[in-house]
Amino acid sequence: MSAHQHNHDKCIEDALDLAGEICAARDTRFTPLRRQVLELVWGGHNPVTAYELLDMLSKTGKKRVAPPTVYRALDFLIEEGFVHRLESLNAFVGCPDPESQHQGHFLICRDCRTVNEISDKKLAGQIAAAAKAQGYTCENSMLEIMGQCADCQSQ
Repeated sequence: MSAHQHNHDKCIEDALDLAGEICAARDTRFTPLRRQVLELVWGGHNPVTAYELLDMLSKTGKKRVAPPTVYRALDFLIEEGFVHRLESLNAFVGCPDPESQHQGHFLICRDCRTVNEISDKKLAGQIAAAAKAQGYTCENSMLEIMGQCADCQSQ
């Protein structure tokens, strides 16, 4: 299903509710700022940079938020598995499955910048096997595939 064919408000609400439940279960603090940053990241299926987040926060907040504060919030959200950092874009996207430990494999549309996460254990296994064949241990892999989504292809 493309990002344009679902109830995105429900998607955001579900992500925030789940993050709150996970933080409660893990006894970690889901502060109002962390919640707000997560909500802004989930605002679209497009990656958002830290400076775009700063700009959005300054428009919605009562006081200015400093860059280190946003980076600390993002670090927490990454550590808890709520967002992923896309290295090629230096940007962040929400994780649809923060409850499970998994590798980050992403399809990124070069035109509309929509991002879809691939959840494929077989792919992760193949990457780990390829690393092992070269004498490496695979601790973490991030695969970013740039292309064109179905919606952009049909236009």
